[in-house]
Amino acid sequence: MNLKDIVELWFEKWRSGDYLNLPISENFKHTSPFGTITGKQQYLDLVKKNEDKFLHQTFYIHDAIYETDRACVRYTAKQGHDFSLDVSEWYYVKDNLIEAIIAYYHIGEIREERKIENYK
Repeated sequence: MNLKDIVELWFEKWRSGDYLNLPISENFKHTSPFGTITGKQQYLDLVKKNEDKFLHQTFYIHDAIYETDRACVRYTAKQGHDFSLDVSEWYYVKDNLIEAIIAYYHIGEIREERKIENYK
């Protein structure tokens, strides 16, 4: 399986709700603005406890770059009518399994001291 197929399978498993069969390694590591989760089982346990936040999403892929063992995908995730999240993720793959994902997205309001003046 090539890298593009592996990343597409990742999204397909999320679309179908089949997260127990994600193409991730046993030592999978997911890093996001919320922190880092290490280990496949820990990741799956977190998803199970928060299925309402993880499942039933639609993904709109905007861009993707594929290299030999890593890829970057920029997409928008939507859930219901009110939730939309713009994400950029790096995927690191070894032996046809995703070993790590580093996700970038905004998770809240910008602190007053970080706001840019005169920016509209």
